[in-house]
Amino acid sequence: MRNFISLLDISSDELVSILDRADQLCEQWKQNAMPQTLQDKQVGLWFFGQGFRNRVAFEIGARAMGASVSYIPGEIGIHEPLEDIGHYLDKWFSMLVIRAKSHEDLLAISQTTDCAVINARTDFNHPCEIMGDLQFIRKHRGDLDGLSLVFVGEVTNLCMSWFEAAVKLPMTVTQVAPKGYEIDAQRLAELNKHAIGHIAVTHELEPLLEKADVLYTDCWPRDRDVAAIKNAFLPYQIHEKHLSKLHDKAVFLPCPPVTRGQEVSHDAMLSDICKNHEAKQYLLHSQNAILEFCAAE
Repeated sequence: MRNFISLLDISSDELVSILDRADQLCEQWKQNAMPQTLQDKQVGLWFFGQGFRNRVAFEIGARAMGASVSYIPGEIGIHEPLEDIGHYLDKWFSMLVIRAKSHEDLLAISQTTDCAVINARTDFNHPCEIMGDLQFIRKHRGDLDGLSLVFVGEVTNLCMSWFEAAVKLPMTVTQVAPKGYEIDAQRLAELNKHAIGHIAVTHELEPLLEKADVLYTDCWPRDRDVAAIKNAFLPYQIHEKHLSKLHDKAVFLPCPPVTRGQEVSHDAMLSDICKNHEAKQYLLHSQNAILEFCAAE
């Protein structure tokens, strides 16, 4: 079995293969003819926080493909030592789908268990979410070659996984953020060193809009000086005037949870090119393909 913790751990060919399989599973889902490829597999879902999209998609997808699914209660590393948890769980489960507050906790479990571990989000990255978005974008655009994605926001877990995608796939990801919120220059250089695509950083949004294929947003920083955050990020709020400058095949993908009046305006969310609702349906299919990939012997 294989882990799915970072896009950097998966080869470019394997990522494309997962997306291809996700497209097939999407059609089989529509036909109510899901393959029973996870029969006799036991999937444990261990989720920190209140997010529902990835959690629900993993549950209904795994069940539809024949797996037995159980929720694991509690928070990772609070009631039991991390070095013991993985050894207990691999006696019962084939795969663990984990959303952890700490990326280091997820890595610790993956290193002490014999079952496959899937990263359903940590404070560092969010690979499953990006795979769903990539499936939608490829479906909409036809391919990913030469894709230009503009990410507006600080270096969140989503942003980091988009950077990872650009390392593995022929696409350009440009982070747009206020000064002080961009990716560290050394890490940027390390990622670009072996990248198939390209990663860039800028503080100017307007010059990028005309050639952007995807305009992507994430929420504002939390748990910090509210006034300072608003002062720094409000100039980057996406409005209809920004969307009107995109080319006619471009899409706007504000990642949920969306906060109208912060990273996006109300009018931008009503735009015809705002496709976040359509895009998120592909979480189910891409995550199903990831489950199959990790379950393969």
